[in-house]
Amino acid sequence: MDNFLYETPTKVYFGKEQHKEVGRIIKAYGAKKVLIHYGGKSAMQSGLLNCVKECLAAENIAYICLGGVVPNPELSLVREGIALCLAENVDFILAVGGGSVLDSAKGIANGAANPTMDVWDFSIRKAEPQKTIPKGCILTLAAAGSEMSASCVITNTETGMKCGYNSICNRMNFAILNPELTYTVSPYQTACGIVDIAMHTMERYFSVGTDTYLTDSIAEAVIKSVYKSGQDCLKAPTNYAARANMMWASSLAHNGLTECGRNVVMAVHQLEHEVSAMYPAVAHGAGLAALWGSWARFAYPANKPRFVQYAKNIWGIDNASEDAAIQEAIAKQEKLYQSIGMPISLRELGVKPEDLETLANKCSRDKTRVLTGYCKIGYAEMLDIYKRAY
Repeated sequence: MDNFLYETPTKVYFGKEQHKEVGRIIKAYGAKKVLIHYGGKSAMQSGLLNCVKECLAAENIAYICLGGVVPNPELSLVREGIALCLAENVDFILAVGGGSVLDSAKGIANGAANPTMDVWDFSIRKAEPQKTIPKGCILTLAAAGSEMSASCVITNTETGMKCGYNSICNRMNFAILNPELTYTVSPYQTACGIVDIAMHTMERYFSVGTDTYLTDSIAEAVIKSVYKSGQDCLKAPTNYAARANMMWASSLAHNGLTECGRNVVMAVHQLEHEVSAMYPAVAHGAGLAALWGSWARFAYPANKPRFVQYAKNIWGIDNASEDAAIQEAIAKQEKLYQSIGMPISLRELGVKPEDLETLANKCSRDKTRVLTGYCKIGYAEMLDIYKRAY
C-alpha cells in the first residue's frame, strides 16, 4: 500500500427535506450575498429554485442567480460568473444541480477568489488556485460525484479542449443530498449515472497499487451497490432506498476513499473527455460505457491478476483460464450497459471514423502526453483503443 493523504472536508447533509435547511446552513458561514448557480428549466419548473430563494430570504441573505450551465460546462459561463461575483461582491456560491453545475460553480469560485489569474490556467495546470470562495451544493443528479470530489472539469469551446484538475480549492464546504430530488431524473440520465459512478471506482480499482485489500473491498462494494441500486431506480424511479443508495455511492466513488493506497490515472476518463469535447451532445457516462470494454481488452494483459480478481469478486466468475474469466467479465459488463440503454461503441454515439486520429492527437496533447499505469498509453495506444471502440 502506497503512502496517501485522505482529506474530505465536505460536510454532508443527507436525507429527506434537507434542502430546506440551506438558508440556515449558509448563514453559519457568515455569507452576505450568494450566487445561486444552476442549469436549465428543471430547477425552476420543479420549484426547487424558488424554495432555495425563500430559504435564503428567511435568513436575510441576499442573492443573485446565474443559470445556463450545460452538460460539459463551458469556460465562457465560468468567466461570466466570475465577473458577476466580482461586480456584486458575492461571498458564497451555491450550486443547484448535477455535476456540470457543481464543476462550473467550482470554476467560478476559484476564478473570483484569484482575479489576477486566468481561470483556464487552472484547468491546463499552468497555475494553481491559491484560495477560493466558500461554496456548497444541492445535488439533483447522482453521477459525477463532484459534490465531494477535489476535481473540476471545464470545456473550452474556443480550443475544443475539455480538461480537469484536482485541488483542495475544489472541495465543497457542504453538500445537501436529498434522494427525493432525483426522482424525476430520466432513465437515460440515470443509466449514465450508473456508469459514471461505477467507472469512478473502477478507474481507481485498476490503478497501480498492491496490498490494498481493504480499499479493494470498499471499491467492490460501491461497484456492486450502484449496479443494484441503479437498476432498481430504473424499475421504480421513486424508490427512495434505491435513489438513496445510488446517491451515496456517487459521493463515495469520487471522494478519494476508493483510491487510498493506489496511484490513480483514470485513463478511460481522459480518453472520454476528448469524445465529449468534440461531440458535446455525448453524455459523459455514455462515452465511458462506449470506451471501457475496448480499454479493458487492451489493458488487461498487463495485469491479469487484477482483472481476475475483478471477474471473481464483481461478477462471480471463477474460471480456471485467466483469459477466459477476464473476457467473460468484460462481456458481462458490456451486456449490463446494453441492458440499461448504454452504448458499447463509439459508432453508437455518432462519432465519425475520420475523427479517431484527431481524438488521439488531442488526448496525447499533440503526441507529448503519455498516460501511465500498468501499461503506458501514448498516441499510438490511444488511437488503438479508439479504433477498438468503434
